[in-house]
Amino acid sequence: MKKLVPQSIKNIYHLFQAVLANLIYGFPSKNIKVIGVTGTNGKTTTVQMITKILEESEKKVAMASTINFKLGEKEWVNATKFTTLSSFKVQKFIKEAVKTGCEYLVLETSSHSLDQFRTWGIKYDTAVITNITREHLDYHKTMEEYRRAKLKLFKNARVVVVNLDMEKPQNFIKFGEENIFGYTMENQKSKIKNQNDNIKFKIIQAKDIELGIDYAKYKISAQGGPAFGWQDTNFRLNLLGKFNIENALAGTCVGLAYGISLETIKNALEKIKGVPGRMERVPNDEGIEIIIDYAVTPDSLEKVYSLISQSKKENAKIISVFGSCGERDRGKRPIMGEIVSRYADYIILTNEDPYGEDPEQIIGEVESGIKKHELGKNYWIIMDRREAIKKALQIAKPGDIFVITGKGAEEVMAIGEKRIPWNEKKVIQEVLQELV
Repeated sequence: MKKLVPQSIKNIYHLFQAVLANLIYGFPSKNIKVIGVTGTNGKTTTVQMITKILEESEKKVAMASTINFKLGEKEWVNATKFTTLSSFKVQKFIKEAVKTGCEYLVLETSSHSLDQFRTWGIKYDTAVITNITREHLDYHKTMEEYRRAKLKLFKNARVVVVNLDMEKPQNFIKFGEENIFGYTMENQKSKIKNQNDNIKFKIIQAKDIELGIDYAKYKISAQGGPAFGWQDTNFRLNLLGKFNIENALAGTCVGLAYGISLETIKNALEKIKGVPGRMERVPNDEGIEIIIDYAVTPDSLEKVYSLISQSKKENAKIISVFGSCGERDRGKRPIMGEIVSRYADYIILTNEDPYGEDPEQIIGEVESGIKKHELGKNYWIIMDRREAIKKALQIAKPGDIFVITGKGAEEVMAIGEKRIPWNEKKVIQEVLQELV
């Protein structure tokens, strides 16, 4: 019955809810600086980085992300499976942040919540866009509609932070009442026309990039706008890949927007040893490299597997366990299958979060993209996710890399109307013990 009601009609209801929530809680965002982070990939890591930077500068910070919540010193897991909560829950959280004396709120903001007016009434001081790649086309229908939803975050922001390396960044840099920050790992200055002479527009660039097996190094420099007055500065992340440099650059821009020194930003980023469920390693005594990542889009899968392929030791095999979420963009499924089959030596397709969709149909659509793998020889379909993990660990030899994507740090699996407790890392550790 729900599917018979047009989304535009549902959104009227969401708007009413949001207005009511703001009236009840007294428009609390006017009393705190709200930093909204949106994008297809990298939102959660960027939110963690911004929070760490603000805390390093001795600010009291609230945070709401896909994986966790934070009110000053208090922190707890987000077990809802929602990136952005309902308008009532969001406004209540903002009210609590203000009440506990938080100066800043870093809020991971989804395109769904923006389109559905769940964030109506939130006074975003800063808006950040990490990227836009294929995702949620089951809902938005086209990439232009998807992009349009994310633009809503930027229209009244005082400061905007934009990834200049993504597609059509110019759509976002036209906003920003006081400051516009662009960040890049290429030289995008010449590509962004009519902005370079704008005193509000500043470009932060990473250069001299060095990627290691467990770190990323780079220098940053500034272009455009008034001079920041620094020399090129060396940064080191205890995180992998260029995509984490991108996330760090976004966090750096936010820090600079609030007058935080580069030294403080650098110290904060170096203290981050990892983000749960994002390229997270699972320690073990078997000599197997076990990596958990959320990666639910073609772009994020490509980045994860490309990085792993480049950094793996000679003769090491890549063993992949993955699936695809139900009731989401079906068109991405064969693309995901094709990407993984390009990199993985062994593939195990498994259940993820089917919701109300037929799990076997989901897997069949992913399977249609798999190339150069033979069923029963170097790829298998094992619907039980625990058994799929067990199969991967039985195949793996010392030095091999076992990659499992799709769940990350989530705490539940959605099967029909049921929400079944699921912790990827814990299950892997349990299976490792069983196999000893």
